[in-house]
Amino acid sequence: MSSLTKVAFIGLGTMGFPMAGHLSRHTAEKGFELTVFNRNPAVRDRWAAEYAGVVAGSIAEAAQGADVVAICLGADQDVREVLCAEGGVFDAMAENGIVVDHSTTSAQLARDMAEVASARGKYFIDAPVSGGQAGAENGVLTVMAGGQAAAFERIEPVLKSYSARYKLLGDSGAGQLAKMVNQICIAGLLQGLAEGMHFGTQQGLDMNAVVEVISAGAAQSWQMENRAGTMLQGEFEFGFAVDWMRKDLGYVLDEARQQKLSLPVTALVDQFYAQVQNLGGGRKDTSSLLLALQATSQK
Repeated sequence: MSSLTKVAFIGLGTMGFPMAGHLSRHTAEKGFELTVFNRNPAVRDRWAAEYAGVVAGSIAEAAQGADVVAICLGADQDVREVLCAEGGVFDAMAENGIVVDHSTTSAQLARDMAEVASARGKYFIDAPVSGGQAGAENGVLTVMAGGQAAAFERIEPVLKSYSARYKLLGDSGAGQLAKMVNQICIAGLLQGLAEGMHFGTQQGLDMNAVVEVISAGAAQSWQMENRAGTMLQGEFEFGFAVDWMRKDLGYVLDEARQQKLSLPVTALVDQFYAQVQNLGGGRKDTSSLLLALQATSQK
């Protein structure tokens, strides 16, 4: 496959905004032109004020002739619409162009888009990310990918711009399945951490001191190091929101049902997140599971 000359980035949300920013900083050394698009004109203007790159007024304009189109959107339907609608990405991008989907979606959507891309002489890589808002802002995301090896190798200059680690894990859909594993593990860890913080607090322990001690042992985790203190302070405004986590866990549980797999802890934590939503915490970060425990104790 030929070298890249034009790259587009569509979706300048919490994650996409800084990801496209990092990509902008690398355009000169990588030798390609960058065009970005977001449906909200105010967001486009804000990005343009911070970074260098062409800001397009439509999806078609952004993707026109692009060798690579990276997208970072909300859910299955958003991806399908942006890629497949008349005047969408597949219509506009270059022959043999590659779509890199950083959205978190169902694995079936990834497989479907790979088939559509292939039928139209294009490539599709499902490439969800982990690392949260901080990872995106610092350019140290982890990318889990599925798709064709040759296409994946070609997009490495793009991925290097905003990730510290990236890996092709199998055929189309493998990236999304790996992201599901990631979310399953995070959900269980956060529920355990929330219960530990709640139990210790109710027992009158100095939980900051407890965390200092146990974080040096087998209980240590990224979540404990980065979220235990903020949970104890009642601060839940750190990136990935409960609403988005429930969307992701919905994909996990749907896939598990289709494969006749039992995920009892994940299903339970999903319901605890539903309780947080019912308490008005849908936009709070995923460590807010503690709020559901506190609400139950107060009854």
